[in-house]
Amino acid sequence: MDAVNERIEVTSDRDVVRVRQLVRTLAVAVKLSLVDQTKLVTAASELARNTLVYGGGGSVEVSPAENGRRKGIRIVFADNGPGIADLDLAFTDGYTTGGGLGLGLSGARRLVDEFDIVTAVGEGTTITVTKWCR
Repeated sequence: MDAVNERIEVTSDRDVVRVRQLVRTLAVAVKLSLVDQTKLVTAASELARNTLVYGGGGSVEVSPAENGRRKGIRIVFADNGPGIADLDLAFTDGYTTGGGLGLGLSGARRLVDEFDIVTAVGEGTTITVTKWCR
């Protein structure tokens, strides 16, 4: 598979749907199992929605990944929003600053193989996730 990076600007709910569709398409292309496709699409949907709702919009970049042994998908969610003041609190199941279930960050982290977050108050948040083929 060619290493093609696709980038979607997330400014509306329609863009969150586009992110989900793109992730599903690439997950099928790299031959993730159906269960892993579902996990990755769920995590991507949640993180794209967070980019929109809490980050005020941003971008999502989806690309194939390879580590020499296996293939996967890497997704980078970036916003220039307010950042996350207390990461430990943000990762606590049930904690929400919105009206949701409070499973966004912690739930997404459990659904992927690699999860990295860089955030600074007043500067925004960048989350990189990777899901590998089994």
